[in-house]
This record gives sequence, C-alpha cells and structure tokens, in this order.
Amino acid sequence: MRAVAGRGTGEEGHAHGIIPLYTTIPSFRFSCDRSSIISSQDSVISERAATYVVGTAGHVDHGKSTLVQALTGIDPDRLAEEKERQLTIDLGFAWFDLPSGRQVSVVDVPGHERFIKNMLAGVGGIDAAMLVIAADEGPMPQTEEHLDILGLLEIERALVVLTKIDMVEPEWRELVVEEIRERLQDTPYAGAQMIAVSALLGEGIDELRTALDELLSGIPPHTETGKPRLPIDRVFSVTGFGTIVTGTLLGGPLEVGQEIELQPSGRRTRVRGLQSHQEKVEKAYPGRRTAVNLTGVSVENVMRGEVITAPGWLRPTTMLDARVRVVENAPFALEQNDEVDFFVGSSETVARVTLLDAEKIEPGNEGWIQIRFPKPVAAVRGDRFIVRRPSPSETIGGGLVIDPHPRRHRRFRKEVIDGLEALASGSPQEILLQTLGDQPRELRELFRAITLPEDDIRAAAYELLASEDIIHLKRGATAESTLTPPDFLLAWSSYRDTLDRIQKMLGEYHQKNPLRKGMAKEEVRSRIDMPQRAFEEVVARAADAGVIVDEGNVIRRPQHEIRFTPEQRQGIDKYLAALQSTPFSPPSPTEFGLDTELVMALTETGDVTRIDESIVFTRQAFDDMKQQVLTLIDENGSITLAQFRDHFGTSRKYAQAVLEYFDHHRITRRVGDERVRNVSA
Repeated sequence: MRAVAGRGTGEEGHAHGIIPLYTTIPSFRFSCDRSSIISSQDSVISERAATYVVGTAGHVDHGKSTLVQALTGIDPDRLAEEKERQLTIDLGFAWFDLPSGRQVSVVDVPGHERFIKNMLAGVGGIDAAMLVIAADEGPMPQTEEHLDILGLLEIERALVVLTKIDMVEPEWRELVVEEIRERLQDTPYAGAQMIAVSALLGEGIDELRTALDELLSGIPPHTETGKPRLPIDRVFSVTGFGTIVTGTLLGGPLEVGQEIELQPSGRRTRVRGLQSHQEKVEKAYPGRRTAVNLTGVSVENVMRGEVITAPGWLRPTTMLDARVRVVENAPFALEQNDEVDFFVGSSETVARVTLLDAEKIEPGNEGWIQIRFPKPVAAVRGDRFIVRRPSPSETIGGGLVIDPHPRRHRRFRKEVIDGLEALASGSPQEILLQTLGDQPRELRELFRAITLPEDDIRAAAYELLASEDIIHLKRGATAESTLTPPDFLLAWSSYRDTLDRIQKMLGEYHQKNPLRKGMAKEEVRSRIDMPQRAFEEVVARAADAGVIVDEGNVIRRPQHEIRFTPEQRQGIDKYLAALQSTPFSPPSPTEFGLDTELVMALTETGDVTRIDESIVFTRQAFDDMKQQVLTLIDENGSITLAQFRDHFGTSRKYAQAVLEYFDHHRITRRVGDERVRNVSA
C-alpha cells in the first residue's frame, strides 16, 4: 500500500495509517462477496434507518481523539506526525455500535486553528456533533469558531462533552459548567445535554453512549433523492486494488459495478467495490461513511473536494446564488466584491461575492449574495457552506445555496430578491416555477437542476399543469397526458409573454414588409432565443389556438394577407396575361415595371414560380412542364436539353434554366448531357 502526499492514508473507519483491514483479513476483496449482500428489504430499511455520522468539535488539546478512542476502541489519529506530536492534523475516522444497535461513524476533526480547513472538509455530512470542552480550560477560541461553524451548517443536534474531569476539583468543574452554559445561552445548543467524562479512566463513557443513543433516536432516516453524492475527503491507493476514496454518502445509494462521475472534473469511472465500517457491501446507502474502490482512475487524478455522483445530473458551476449569515463575532462586515475562501462539501476554493440587497452585511446579519468562482465547483441547491477570510484566516459566516446555476444579477433588483426568496422557502411547486424561469425546459433538465426526488418534481409538475400555471409543450398533450423526461414545460406567464413578443415582432414585420407572406420562423426563433424543438411546440400550440398562422417556413398574424395597390394590381394583371400568352417563353418582369419585391409577393401568393431574377413562369405553366418532363423521362428513360427545348417550343435559355432548377430541387438528376428522374421525385 502507498499513501499519497497531502491526501491522507487509511481505509474508511480505520485510524492507524497502515490499514489492518487488509492485513488481518487476507481474503478481503472489493469485488462481489455474496455473504455481504443484504438478504431482505426489511434488513435494508433497518440498516439505512440505524446509521448515523457524528462529528467532534472543539479546541486543540481538549481530548477529542482520546474521547473517540475511548468510545470506539479505534485511534482516529492516522498519521505518524499526529502520533509523534500528539496533535490531530487531518480528519480521523472511527465507528462503533450504540446499545440500541444503531451504528455510528465518527468524524474526528483537528482543533488547532491552523487546521480549520481540514476540519471543514469533514463536518458537512454529519448528523450530530459532540462539542468537546476540557474541564481544565473551559471554552477557548477554537471552541467558539467550531461552535459558529456548527451553527452555520445547521447541525441541529449536539451533546456537550466535558472532558478531563479527573484533572480538576469539583468546584472548578462547576465553574466551567456554568461558563459553558452561559456561552451556549444564545446558540441553537442552549439546551444541549452535557456529559462529564474522563476518557483515560473510562468515567462517564457509558453515560455518553446512552446520551448519544437518545440524541440520535429523534433523527429521521436520510432522505433519498435518487441522486447519490459522496464528497471525497480522503484519497489513497492499496496494492492490488488501486484508487480508493472515502466520504459520507448523501442523496442516494451507490452499487458495485455502477457507472459514476467525478465532479467537477467530469471524469467517468465505475465502482469496483464498496466498504463501510470494515464490511464489504454490494450497495451503500445515504448517511453512511463509505469507501469506494474506483476502476481505471489513478490516485493522482482524484482530489479531496471532488464529488462522486451518478452521471449526467450534477453540473459544476462558476457562480451561485445564496443566503449568507455573518457570525456575530466576526471582526468586520462582509462587503461588495470581497474575496473569501469558500467551503462546500469537502471542497475549498477562492471566491468573490456580490451583495445583492445591501451595501455590506454587518456581523450578526443576513443577506442575499451571488458568489463567483475562478474554476468550477460541484454544488447543488440546499448545500450548506462556510466562507472564511483568507488572511488572516478566520470564519466570517456561512449559509445556504439557493440556485447553483443563476444568471448574473444586477444589484438591488426587487424581482431578483423575490425570486430567491421563493426558491429558499417555497413549496416544490414554487421551486419548480422559479427554476423554470422564463424559458421552456425539459423535464429531465429540471430533474437535474432541482435537488428533490424525481417523483416529487413530477407530482409538482402535474399540480401546476392542473392549475394552468405551466403548460406541457407537446403536440396533442392534454391535462391527463403523461410527462416524459424529454418533454418541455413552460410557465403560463412566460408562454403568454412569448406570444406577445412574437405577435409584436410579426406586426412590425408585416408593416415593413406588406408584400411578404410572413416572417421566417428561424429569424423569429433566434430573436426570442428559444431551443428549436421547444419553439416548434410553441408555434404549433399558438397556431392551434388561432393566435398565429403557420405557413411552413414562415409564420404570420391571422389578419395579415398580401395586398396590392390599384397601380400594382394593374401592372400585375398585364404581366400575368403576358405570361399566359407565351407560357414556356415568358417575358421578363422588368418589361412590365415589376420589381423583385412584387415578383416575390406573387411567388408567395402562388401566382408564379420564380426560376431566377429574370425568368418567371405562371404556376400552372411550371407545373405542366414538371409533369410533362417526368412523363417523357418515364417513357424514354431520360431527356436532353435539346429535347426539352423542342418539346416545349422554347429557346435554349429557358430550357437550360428550367432543367437546372429541376436538378437543384431534386426533381431530376443530370447524367452527362441527359436528365433522369430523381428517385425522390
């Protein structure tokens, strides 16, 4: 086995650098082992409902790692440097079973201020926290910062563990307890249970296990959206197995053999094997610490901060909208265009902030921001994040990702803030409407964009269709029609606005071009900036409603028709009479004073067929020539230019022009000096 510098070592749940998991069980394989497959649906439900992740928090040297070892029997300090210095530097992991049978994964975090960034990589997926405070020191600076971080990440459940009670007198201990209660008074953890322990003597450890059991009993099972995400917090390799990554699984299950995607890199691979708590599993469920053996990916190509997920739904972003809260003890306000260190999942990146509703956000206050990244970040709606000051490094605040793929916003716009508030606190229907925006979107795109189960999104869509808040852009669709992933949905208000724009556009076009039948569809589509297939559905729906008329390549308003002035009509009648008198050798339109615009109008009304600028036939004459040419080819096998000229009693000029026109429109095909019928004619 080899470790990768800067990436951590050890398999999930183990804490000793060189992993005994592989040395004490020689028969271990990441490939399928039928003995590890869960045998019934009941056991799956039991396993999934009874697995939790608990994180430690607290100041350096307050006994977090010692406490974890006393609880689990596993030393979470994996690195030789950690053991030598007796200082936790990187994340450590352990596990144990509670009296009730609930399984607990423990994420042990470093307490030193220099390693807060490592701490942040591990606390994003925890269900509850143990806030560890030493009885001989009481709350300290990193106690305060860790407490702020837990609150910003909305870790709702926590125990306070008072350690090292064997090192203080009872009177001192009471003073520390009082200080802790005072410090927690205005936090979400004011009523948190406090357990006093001595990890070295084992005093209070059983009481702590019981308290953890009670704390976790009120946590509901993890919600499955069908979209697995595993933020990678450790990467290493094992001889014979290759690259292994670990993290806390969220959103949906992972299975052996499943194709997966690493984001934001987009690299595709497969799950070679899965483990949790030193046990091989065929399927890992949300809420578990999970180790994933990757196929065909070198350890150098995977980094902490990347996310394992199912292919195709999680799109990295370089900008997101969020609600942020600045902590009360922040030394300064968050200001427009501030540079911050941004932490989400297990990733860290630099970012710039745009304040959308304030000049600055003072400590203790909240606001709407847009965050911009120099490189893509894997984040989804509903993710909690932390922002820190780059230098000196300290926590400023944190919040909630509201829209991971927004447009760039202008500041102080009411409509922007209203939209963000709807996304932040709305029902699935409101979220769906807000995500739709003013453009049609495919249902499968909405599945990717909204971090809710697909069934919930589909149900919300059906409710919005029934209330006529959205429309189903599919020809023949009714209120009872089944939605399929490629189908487009569009907000009714946006559909109405789109039709208003199209009608206005057509009205202006008709006024400027009264002799044209209508406006080219492609020009209309490009000007309203809509996907081709969605635009065709909008046009079809509007045409069915009689709002516009679809003429094939062009569309028009229903009341529009080509009208000629009396003077134009007089010239046109003379010209058409001349064409009819010599149908196969027609005069040029310029001889009768007709310009190109009038000839084009006659073409669109169906009176004539224009071969080129100077050669125009009546529609009847052209159709006769076409039919007779095809009949002659069918009888003789082909037709030459001379045969055409002689048959119609015309000149070479007209014969050549018509035959080249037939070739261009695939009516005939030239073979040497002859024309034959085109197979499609």
